[in-house]
Amino acid sequence: MEAAITTLVTQFKTYAGKDGSSSTLSRDEFHNLVTSQLPNYVKNASDPKTIDQLMGSLDENNDGELTFCEFWQLIGKLASKEGGFCS
Repeated sequence: MEAAITTLVTQFKTYAGKDGSSSTLSRDEFHNLVTSQLPNYVKNASDPKTIDQLMGSLDENNDGELTFCEFWQLIGKLASKEGGFCS
């Protein structure tokens, strides 16, 4: 599990750092992360409208960017669904 956490943090920082700030994901960075790293987990990952809606649902403070904590909600939901813990 430690390796999985390290991978999640590293990938977040890698994608977030594309525009200079490694602490938040912009819309484009989030789109790139989802399409390249989660294409089989996020339905319609290649559709920009789907990505915008998903990002909007995660962006708690509505600043147009995702912090790691906001992004982590998605990971939790995907893991729960993968494990059959929720429908």
